[in-house]
Amino acid sequence: ILQRLNAMSPLMGHAVMHTSGQGFMMAFQAGAPHAQDRALEAVVYGWDAMNAVPASARWNKPQGKMDPLVMDKKFTIVPRGVAMVIGCSTFPTWNTYPGLFASLVTGNPVIVKPHPAAILPAALTVKVAQEVLKEAGLDPQIVSLAVDTLEEPVAKILAMNPKMKVIDYTGSSVFGNWLEQNALHAKVFTEKAGVNSIIVDSVSDLKAVTRNLAFTLSLYSGQMCTTTQAIYVPKGGIDTPEGKVSFDEFAQALATATSKFLGDNDRACMVLGAIQSEATAKRIDECRKLGEIVLDSEPRVHAEYPDARIHTPLILKVEGKDQATYSEERFGPISFLIATEDTADSMRLAKAVLEEQGAITLGVYSTSDAVLDQAEELAMDVKVALSCNLDGGVFVNQSAAFSDFHATGGNPAANACLTDTAFLVNRFVVVQSRRHV
Repeated sequence: ILQRLNAMSPLMGHAVMHTSGQGFMMAFQAGAPHAQDRALEAVVYGWDAMNAVPASARWNKPQGKMDPLVMDKKFTIVPRGVAMVIGCSTFPTWNTYPGLFASLVTGNPVIVKPHPAAILPAALTVKVAQEVLKEAGLDPQIVSLAVDTLEEPVAKILAMNPKMKVIDYTGSSVFGNWLEQNALHAKVFTEKAGVNSIIVDSVSDLKAVTRNLAFTLSLYSGQMCTTTQAIYVPKGGIDTPEGKVSFDEFAQALATATSKFLGDNDRACMVLGAIQSEATAKRIDECRKLGEIVLDSEPRVHAEYPDARIHTPLILKVEGKDQATYSEERFGPISFLIATEDTADSMRLAKAVLEEQGAITLGVYSTSDAVLDQAEELAMDVKVALSCNLDGGVFVNQSAAFSDFHATGGNPAANACLTDTAFLVNRFVVVQSRRHV
């Protein structure tokens, strides 16, 4: 299945682009080979998890002068049952493939329930899977497609069927929490919302850091579950090789870097992509009143797709005490520069938000090893992956299969990790049979 999906990667890239709004380069990479990498990763972890269980064993217990007790034992991997993957609108393959292939490799039939706005990538995937299954002499309905509409959703109905034993979900916390609380007959793996954060203490190259952050905030218009929303900066400023940079100077440097990065409209449209949902576009307008505008969001016109809904990032300045403002996820190209008393205060505020809301990414910038160590302690306390001093071609909102874990499963933003052993072992059980020899 993966081999055939890989061969049709250009087509899948276009399907993802036209449903999610991602620029083609990102849609191709994230929607095709990178999604396939995550699928293969799940297959490998599943293979390892199942092979950790021996197929059989002979048990021998000495009985002194009597004959020993000898038994032959057989251990069989048994799938849990019907699985369902509930897809999201922004990453219809990248967030669907891990659960789909994790359930398949462990023997579970899978219902793919795509988001109503992103059906085509899922339909293409299911078509390929069914063709391969049929050619292998298996029932093609081992993988099936369940399509619904926003007006008549079916996810709840399917989820509450007692035969549904595994559910993978990516999307809002509201429905993710509902699944965790109500679908108790199934193993539920969720990736939900969080408040991804960055703590700025000091930097060795201000221009490099602001360029890196400008790309992070611009990529796919902040519609990634890994995009930074909260950036904590001390009121007294940060240390740089050129001297102290005030909070406002840092804010202006970030705004300038973002504007410069998006200065070429063709490149800007390619990086920004389109706003997938009307609700996200409305959220930009609603959030303008939440703080002092450091960089306002503006519409852009795509040369090839003039009707595409494209907006640049909105960057706001708020005070650390305004926790209610920045501690709620604001999905889309919206971020907050948070003025704190000092770096220790930044750590304290970030910890409080991350414990309550969770996150998938956490970043820190500091030239102090002691501060970096404190950030690692914070990351372990709140169970969020940490990136330190990213100022080049690696960005906090990107992760690589076979090298990076996506989420930890240890905070409110996600109860699962892509991909670790726990993501696989709960999709099957081991049934033992034993007989006297």
